[in-house]
Amino acid sequence: MSSAFVRDDDEQWLHDIAPTIGALINYLTCENNDIRVYEKSVYPSPKTGKPVFEMSNGFSYMVDHNNQWTIVD
Repeated sequence: MSSAFVRDDDEQWLHDIAPTIGALINYLTCENNDIRVYEKSVYPSPKTGKPVFEMSNGFSYMVDHNNQWTIVD
């Protein structure tokens, strides 16, 4: 079998993505059936002051204290 095929256990998870906006956009676009996801706005978190990225998929994301992406409630 070709190595071009991805096995089910090779999935990436949000917390596995590098803590950069480029990596987040690439991951979200892939998860969205290659329909481009883009950054709509950025604002500081009222709790932590860290940047929160509002994305075109309707969710907001930030890098948490473990340096991993997380969805903001």
